[in-house]
Amino acid sequence: MTNHAHAIVWIDHREARIFHFNRIESEKLVVRPHNPTTHIHHKANSVGSGHASEDQAYFHAVTQAIKDAQFILIVGPAGAKTELVKHVHRHDPAVVEKIVGIETVDHPSDGALVDHGRRYFKAADLMTPQMS
Repeated sequence: MTNHAHAIVWIDHREARIFHFNRIESEKLVVRPHNPTTHIHHKANSVGSGHASEDQAYFHAVTQAIKDAQFILIVGPAGAKTELVKHVHRHDPAVVEKIVGIETVDHPSDGALVDHGRRYFKAADLMTPQMS
């Protein structure tokens, strides 16, 4: 994969779509959990929270896919994006410093996602030296 300065990650509990990009080109990578979770509904008088545990192997694979980017934007529709950030804080502090934003974004197309990332980073490109 070409070493682009920017990465945007759209993540939920079923997949992470990762784009490394610059002004002109982008490269896509999809990471899926080994055992995707399904919706779990809590029933009255039952033991447990009704929530599946975090898939650390999945979050580790996503972190490995974005660790070489200089600037990272993490987006998604629900809690997986914050779970990913928590995982990065606990297991890969060097990547934490590269995360420049976390946003709630529904289910955009790949093109819309890359366009969102380019718009988001446009100001940063003007103010920050880029990796060669």
